[in-house]
Amino acid sequence: MAEPLVAVGLPVYNGERFVGKSIETLLAQTFTDFKVIISDNASTDRTGEICREWAARDPRIEYQRNSTNIGMAGNYNLTFGLSRSKYFRWATADDFCAPELLEDHVAVMEGDPGVALAYPQAWFVDEDGTPYEAWKDGLHLMGDDPVERFKVVVKDIRRVHHHLGLMRSECVRKTGGIAKHVSSDVAFVAEMSLLGKLYQIEKQQFFRRLHRDSSSWATNDEKHQARRYHAANVNRIPFSRFRFHTYLLKVVQRSSLSRAQRLNLYAFLAGRAAHEWRWLGGEVRRELRRVLGPSGTA
Repeated sequence: MAEPLVAVGLPVYNGERFVGKSIETLLAQTFTDFKVIISDNASTDRTGEICREWAARDPRIEYQRNSTNIGMAGNYNLTFGLSRSKYFRWATADDFCAPELLEDHVAVMEGDPGVALAYPQAWFVDEDGTPYEAWKDGLHLMGDDPVERFKVVVKDIRRVHHHLGLMRSECVRKTGGIAKHVSSDVAFVAEMSLLGKLYQIEKQQFFRRLHRDSSSWATNDEKHQARRYHAANVNRIPFSRFRFHTYLLKVVQRSSLSRAQRLNLYAFLAGRAAHEWRWLGGEVRRELRRVLGPSGTA
């Protein structure tokens, strides 16, 4: 059978509370030429049972389970690797979307081949799914200069859900995917901005649920973030912010930009790193203390 126009990747780990709602709103889309690829990251709760029940009801759902937990980043990348469609979207087990989301996003992508990623405005919702804050940002980046698009993303992105928009699969394949460090979603969106335009749909079609188990809940809790980005039994991510800055350098290095454009962005990124020197210096001190001990000697 021919691949549908859109593939939706749904990586999930222990999502029994909310994954049913996420799947339900995907299957209720007004646009119907899509499939959902669910990758269960070795969940220990009822997630697998719930997802298999949904897959039995609707042939558009493909369910697979990892034998071991490969971390959030690995599971995200796996769902994309399992897709073959022209367009791709990541969905999350915690969040849900409006029924017109795919229809509106496909129209944008089909109407302009220069758009690499289209994403909607968002509602923040509480644990029960009740909206409490409308979120809008200014990342409607339809200019032709990839250098300027990249700079705007790195400088101005705040609450990140842009990577959960609809993307041109051929562009995603040119990226490094979601990396294993905090803010890797920012780096991914920045890399997508080098590959094409970012289109912001002026409708609040994405409902982002914030709760204590979500990766966005405790951004300063190293153990919480490590479990999300690496695997369930990992407690920390050494040099996480350093990894973010060096990853952005790699993004520029592997791009098809001219030498002058790359030098421009290297200088820009050096300035961004210098601006965070206190933060980066703190990471170095923490790692040295772990190696040398409180007294400063091994």
